[in-house]
Amino acid sequence: MEINIQPTLKNEGVILYPLEENDFEALYDVASDPKIWEQHPNKDRWKKEVFQTFFDGALQSKSAFKIAENITGNPIGSTRYYDYNETDNSIFIGYTFYGTSCWGNGINKSVKALMLDYIFQFVSKVNFHIGSNNTRSQIAIGRIGAQKIAEEEVAYFGEETKLNFVYEIIKENWERNNKLKS
Repeated sequence: MEINIQPTLKNEGVILYPLEENDFEALYDVASDPKIWEQHPNKDRWKKEVFQTFFDGALQSKSAFKIAENITGNPIGSTRYYDYNETDNSIFIGYTFYGTSCWGNGINKSVKALMLDYIFQFVSKVNFHIGSNNTRSQIAIGRIGAQKIAEEEVAYFGEETKLNFVYEIIKENWERNNKLKS
């Protein structure tokens, strides 16, 4: 079965649209807040020329999304699927950022649940790269059931290599944990 890794995904809170070139300014308006990148391995991504490199890589991936609020349609961040491994039956979710107005209100959990529910139709494992100093994201990914399994250097598109922790969610665990919550 072939995977569409850039569908439009929607739930009651958010809509994930396939990223388009004309999304740059709206997403940069969100990403231009230095606070978003404080714990991120690439701390200067709030600068327009650095964000442009990030955005170009997202477009070239053909698997990135603009995240918008479902009710208002306002852009609130971006995320993507990447590094599908057919042999390992796995894929990564990452390169995620949200405007600070979305922090602590369930948006990340809602987006990740939407993406995981969709992609687990096709793979048995989902991995996440989280910056080694990004405790905010490490805590958030742990809250949705991901387990740290490794540490590795990650080469970001057009940027320096940085130490990341690798977290993983297994399909069976995701399905079991979400059935218990319903």
